[in-house]
Amino acid sequence: MGQVPAKVVDRLVTGLKRFQPVLHSAKARDVNESDTSIIVTDMLSELFGYEKYSEITREHCIRGTFCDLAIKLEGKLQVLIEVKAAGLDLKDPHVKQAVDYAANQGVDWVILTNGQLWKVFKVIFGKPINQELVMDIDLSSFNGRNTAHIEALYNLTREGLAKGALPAYQIQQQATNKFFLSAVLMTDPVLDTIRRELRRLAPEARIKNEEIRASLMNDVLKREVVEGEKADDARKKVQRTASRLLRTKQKSAAEPDEAPAAQEAEA
Repeated sequence: MGQVPAKVVDRLVTGLKRFQPVLHSAKARDVNESDTSIIVTDMLSELFGYEKYSEITREHCIRGTFCDLAIKLEGKLQVLIEVKAAGLDLKDPHVKQAVDYAANQGVDWVILTNGQLWKVFKVIFGKPINQELVMDIDLSSFNGRNTAHIEALYNLTREGLAKGALPAYQIQQQATNKFFLSAVLMTDPVLDTIRRELRRLAPEARIKNEEIRASLMNDVLKREVVEGEKADDARKKVQRTASRLLRTKQKSAAEPDEAPAAQEAEA
């Protein structure tokens, strides 16, 4: 299944078969947070592959209770896990305190879970501290024979975490979300391409980039993807990336000319 190691696939498939009925029963019985935490700890060990006695810890709890877990690899705190009761609906406010704590500890990732639902957040280090929902998994609907399901779970495994699967997944999600795609459509290189194609199809037309941009914003794209905070953030990310790539290109272009100059100076 893609780049997921075979032994990890086997563990995830076996783990899903074992824990899905356990989670269903826990939800039906409306077990409390402490009992849910025990189940989650077993899942982290048996399903996701973490060493129970050295990599799963309650050392970093938030409220002084044992229901908050953390993942440590090679002694470094990697993920903070906020556990709620199995029957409780998960809401973003539940994770705020954990995100604030994680930010203070310099931790990038927080998971909010009731065993069945797993919400994975990337901590946004800013003023104020914020979070971005990167993954939203419902294990009750997951199938061990579904490649996409196994690849999604791999991001949460020990092997995936050690290889940077979560940051890579976040980048993939960012690059394909509606706000980012909308921002890319509005860039001059894309508008230039659209204008050239329109001129090829309608040679008599004299269309400018500004007209294409206005039409996209007003008639083609939904207003929600071109206006608002998320749209603004996406445009800034696109602009920063484009500027960085341009600087890199300019630096690379200048380097061949600099080498002969240096040789002449030495001579």
